[in-house]
Amino acid sequence: MAKLEKDLQQAILSMPQKEKDKLLLKLISKDDILTQQLQFMLIEGNSSIDYRRDEVKAAIDKLYRTDAYSSGYLMMDMRYINAEITRHVKVTKDKYGEIELTIKLLKDCFEKQLKWIQKYSAKSDTLSNYVAKRTDFILKKLVKMHPDIQFDFHADANILLEYIYSYAPSYYAKLMALPRTFEISE
Repeated sequence: MAKLEKDLQQAILSMPQKEKDKLLLKLISKDDILTQQLQFMLIEGNSSIDYRRDEVKAAIDKLYRTDAYSSGYLMMDMRYINAEITRHVKVTKDKYGEIELTIKLLKDCFEKQLKWIQKYSAKSDTLSNYVAKRTDFILKKLVKMHPDIQFDFHADANILLEYIYSYAPSYYAKLMALPRTFEISE
């Protein structure tokens, strides 16, 4: 972000309040994430966080409702949903939801689209790598959370790791030194 010159800062601050308000609203409307953050903070509050999480969960369920055309298309769709999770976190600062939604995205891949990740092949290679990397990413986030939150995800994280080491992503899991089980840290 560019820093404003002192002269420009002073000129902006000396503008009439009505003009500054118009300028502020115009600038805010150009940034979709900022607009959603302000909507969430100022109007919705934390009361809509569960609703927003449920919307992303519904998108995950919709993704896995139909059979993917290939492992490549499945990975593209998973990346799209992951972007929705990232957007949710940017808007709400929902770290718990980020872990919950990412684990659901990854676990459901094994439970509902297993044929695309079951055995290692040239076609499943990129998907396997992606799943292993996302698992590593979410485990690193989970370790930083309070032990009570870690406990909430302990079973799901271990199921996910079991899937990882039972199917094609095991090659990448070993390369990344992913743990075979998730232990709650104190």
